[in-house]
Amino acid sequence: MHRNRNLTKRALLAGAVLAALAVLPGCDAESKNTAHEAVGTQAAVKPAQPKQPDGLPGMPPVLDPRDVYAADRPNKLSPVVKDFPSRVYVPNTNSNTVSVIDPKTYEVIETIRVGAQPQHVVPSWDMKTLWVNNDRGNTLTPIDPRTGKAGKSVDVHDPYNLYFTPDGKYAIVMASLDRELVFRDAHTMKRVKTEPVSCYGVNHADFSPDGRYFIVSCEFSGELLKVDTARMKVVAQEKLPFRGAMPQDVKISPDGKRYYIADMVANGVWILDGDKFTRPSFLPTGKGCHGLYVSRDSREMYISNRGEGTISVFDFTQNSLTKKWRLPHGGSPDMGGVSADGKVLWLSGRYNSEVYAIDTRTGVQLARIPVGSGPHGLAVYPQPGRYSLGHTGIFR
Repeated sequence: MHRNRNLTKRALLAGAVLAALAVLPGCDAESKNTAHEAVGTQAAVKPAQPKQPDGLPGMPPVLDPRDVYAADRPNKLSPVVKDFPSRVYVPNTNSNTVSVIDPKTYEVIETIRVGAQPQHVVPSWDMKTLWVNNDRGNTLTPIDPRTGKAGKSVDVHDPYNLYFTPDGKYAIVMASLDRELVFRDAHTMKRVKTEPVSCYGVNHADFSPDGRYFIVSCEFSGELLKVDTARMKVVAQEKLPFRGAMPQDVKISPDGKRYYIADMVANGVWILDGDKFTRPSFLPTGKGCHGLYVSRDSREMYISNRGEGTISVFDFTQNSLTKKWRLPHGGSPDMGGVSADGKVLWLSGRYNSEVYAIDTRTGVQLARIPVGSGPHGLAVYPQPGRYSLGHTGIFR
């Protein structure tokens, strides 16, 4: 009996100690903090990264599936272009010249003679060459951005605009009058395949995040095309739901879920689900909506309204227009690009023979520079990015 009483006492004592230990963490400040840190550590675990899309074979891997412009951060220049002098190249459609502007002095430092009706200055996929699209001259004139000198022109029929497949294999000529998408070798410009289209005025485009398809605007028939990149084939087509629609520039959202298509007759932007390719919604911006340019932090998009001399600012996170900048004394802001540091938006003044430099923080006009007649798709160069998809500079 005495032995049993001792065992009972020991059991009761052990239970009391365990109970006390159970209470201690709730009373001890250090233990409490440790407990909270443990919980906080669990909560701070980052959510799983979105799955990387299976890209077009040969395409450089996507840096961030949440942001197709992740490679375009301020001054993040590729080793290929980091030593190129900073310049703004302006194709003057009616003067058959390219004006070269020094962005530090806001002055034209050179004028280059090119072919008939240059429309856009387009960085090549490997970013080593700038191609001037001489639409009526049926040529492409190469410019070496290291020296600023033009080379021998290459015969290419009806090159209104120029893009490159994400794998770097092919150049895509937007043959507007010929009603063709012409796939050519990205280096030699030798024709590889011609894809006839039934719409009128193919002109601008942008690619899906995985590079497997791209959306094309047809200016003169108010239509959109969806094109399979690998097959080099139109796989879908739709008419915009607005009489007289005139779609222009095309740009994909940073998250890759929506395409924005400027419409200079509807006076706003169409918003399209590229994967589903269903009827788009519409956002009014201003008269003559024309060019679309994404900020270096991927937060905003600058929208040029050519018919009223304004720039609308669209916030991707808020999914709404937040600001509207008006050029003093008017103007006709058209195509262009953002400076490498993201601080200046450069736009051609299509009907005013001038170029505008605009502060991206305030919307203040920094300069208005006289150039040739009919300035159009100017290129700011160099710009951040790993490779170019074409136009005046779509970089990934």
